[in-house]
Amino acid sequence: MSFNLAIMLRESATTAPDKDFLRFPSGSLSYAEVDQRSGRVAVALRERGLCPGAKVAVQLANVPEFVIAYFGILKAGLTMVPLNPLLKAAEIAYHLGDSDTEVIIAHDTAAEEVSAALKEVPGVGAVVVGEFAPEAWPEGTAAFDALLEPDDDGDLWPGAADDTAVLLYTSGTTGRPKGAELSHFQLYMTATLGSERFGAEPDDVALAVLPFFHVYGLSSILNASTRHGRTISVVPRFEVAAVLEAIQRDRVTIMAGVPTMYHALAYADTTGYDTSSLRIGSSGGAAIPEEVLRRFEEKYGIPVLEGYGLSESASTTTVNPGADNRKVLSIGTPLWGVQLRIVDDADRPLPTGQVGEIVLRGHNITKGYYKRPEETAQAFRGGWFHTGDLGYVDDDGFVFVVDRKKDLVIRGGYNVYPREVEELLYRHPAIAEAAVIGEPDERLGEEIVAVVSLKPGARAEPAEIVAWAKERIAAYKYPRRVRIVDALPKGPTGKITKLELRSGLRG
Repeated sequence: MSFNLAIMLRESATTAPDKDFLRFPSGSLSYAEVDQRSGRVAVALRERGLCPGAKVAVQLANVPEFVIAYFGILKAGLTMVPLNPLLKAAEIAYHLGDSDTEVIIAHDTAAEEVSAALKEVPGVGAVVVGEFAPEAWPEGTAAFDALLEPDDDGDLWPGAADDTAVLLYTSGTTGRPKGAELSHFQLYMTATLGSERFGAEPDDVALAVLPFFHVYGLSSILNASTRHGRTISVVPRFEVAAVLEAIQRDRVTIMAGVPTMYHALAYADTTGYDTSSLRIGSSGGAAIPEEVLRRFEEKYGIPVLEGYGLSESASTTTVNPGADNRKVLSIGTPLWGVQLRIVDDADRPLPTGQVGEIVLRGHNITKGYYKRPEETAQAFRGGWFHTGDLGYVDDDGFVFVVDRKKDLVIRGGYNVYPREVEELLYRHPAIAEAAVIGEPDERLGEEIVAVVSLKPGARAEPAEIVAWAKERIAAYKYPRRVRIVDALPKGPTGKITKLELRSGLRG
């Protein structure tokens, strides 16, 4: 079947050409403008000799050129490789080489790192967004404006629905990052079904503060909004004031974020800001603490629906069915066409209520890891994709994530799920954020360690926090050691990075 994901943009541009597609602090772009410019990029990329299936890396923040390049790459029948703009030269070189990228589109501020990376992967061309200083880039580098020069707006490459549209690299928490191949059809289905479950409408204005280079921002915000003809209010990076200003200026109705964003907004001073346009929120990327959820919903007067997904599932896999049919702290129920099962360590199905690994199969699951047949086979053993997350399903079919399988702490033979301990710590009056990890222990195997930051002006001592937790949770669960830090380390989406915390303990 012939299909191109960029048909979403073309259809929305045909239906409402003058409607704002992207709103930035500095201006806006209509659906017709993005459709036209991305078409010219597609023609220019083909004129550079790129053949269908060739990889083009895009290392940009949430700027107009990201969206224009993305749809241009799709229209040309090429594959986009989104990269974090904060990657260093060695990391960039690894991603370019592993993905067989032929061209990278990057911002001028990344000139030093990208240029150094290109020395390690000869033959990769570069295109620069922003101020183009030729002397800072390898010979043959072009300005992004050159991709907009063709007079022909082009047409959609009539590729197959199963062609890889995006090669999305995993975070690499268990080794070097792997490229998950996501097809045009998979991304289209996720954008369609996720929005429908969420009850989104064309008149909605979605906040895009999640990075487009991450699956959550790319699939659940950019693709889903394009699919349904919504306006996107783009915030280049998360800052409380910038988010509140965007909500007020653009009359944002839908907010999507990770728990740390909701935490910051829940405790923010909103004096002078009108946030009454908000009607619903979605949370993903990590489990949202109940205390944070309650405080945010009370402050802004909207429900926040928790969902679940991975890079390998094109983002959304499950989500709560709606504000009137949800369970707090549940990730909801699977989307249409997605199957979910809980299995034990021998991959045997477990009954309702028992904790095991979450495994998936359906239309949204990756085709596999690029050039990694053995790792693909391991992840898909038994015909199910193994997520590495632990959870259970209740009697009503709602799914609850308990923790990451690799984050499970086994203390003296007892299983301790860090999320349960973190939920408790968030109720401490002085604690702003908390993360619980395991530390090697000769006697018990692992010991429980909590790393916390405090609310502004609050005071607490580690021993006091330990004693407070000891009174409120089983003896084998409370943290024996507490570290107080100014801020917990976070990844590009704002998710707390436990790998870095563990490295700090070892150091």
